[in-house]
Amino acid sequence: MSDWNLPNAITATRIAIAPLIAFLPFVDSPTWRAVAFGLYVAAAISDYVDGVLARTRGLVTDLGKSLDPLADKLLLVATSVTLLVLQSPPGDPVVALMGSVPGVVTHAHLFPFISFFGTWYLPWWVIAVVLGREAFMTVFRSFAHRRGVVIAAIGPAKWKAAMQYIWVGAAFCHFAVITFARHQLVQGQGWAWLTQLVGTIGELSMIFAVALTLWSLVLYMRRYGALFTQ
Repeated sequence: MSDWNLPNAITATRIAIAPLIAFLPFVDSPTWRAVAFGLYVAAAISDYVDGVLARTRGLVTDLGKSLDPLADKLLLVATSVTLLVLQSPPGDPVVALMGSVPGVVTHAHLFPFISFFGTWYLPWWVIAVVLGREAFMTVFRSFAHRRGVVIAAIGPAKWKAAMQYIWVGAAFCHFAVITFARHQLVQGQGWAWLTQLVGTIGELSMIFAVALTLWSLVLYMRRYGALFTQ
């Protein structure tokens, strides 16, 4: 069977558009930020679709097993940097270190979530927890594999991934909605309510994502931590 099949082509496309998804929110245009949101939703859906196609049509390949986690991690890292810059609180030390990167200073701190609970900025440690957990589990899975143990995804980890998709998707939607409002393309109380609704969804899903990130890691360590002593 050829490694280049439809599921792998979908995965490769997700890898190709990840940098574009991360870059477009830095363009001060409601249209392009809306495009970034649409591309992110398409990428999130494709993550499910390519897996289903590969399993149901017998198209699982070694290439696909390598590309799929790479695509997931690339999209997560790329969008995390975007969120870290656009939603960072004023004076954020990590963003300050990135100040020499073109576009960072002019776009930093512009898009905190505006929710029913108030305004919420994204602290750097949230991204550190999410990316740190992903890096650790990648190394740990490789470590376990060398000892003949396959670490399968557990329920809380799957929910964590879903919450991350909702959180980041809500953030990209928020970027577009706020930009439409700031460019005075839309007005009215209904739009303000929509802004708060999107912000609330993003804020709550972020909280659940971080909680599940930590809880799933604890469960993995309880189940497989003994590998460190072997």
